[in-house]
Amino acid sequence: MTSLMWLIPAALFLGALGLAAFFWTMRSGQYDDMQGVAERILIDDDKPITDEDEDANEADSDRV
Repeated sequence: MTSLMWLIPAALFLGALGLAAFFWTMRSGQYDDMQGVAERILIDDDKPITDEDEDANEADSDRV
């Protein structure tokens, strides 16, 4: 019985803490653009490889 006196308030406190963290993330805009974040990985930001870059990579591999 005494263990329930500790476990129930601890569970309520942890639940309230999780709920507060969820509301904090909602207010800070963590879930605003879920689709854009998922598609950002598909965007190629790198410049295309040129012949000069390939020559430099071959020279590096010759040293090894």
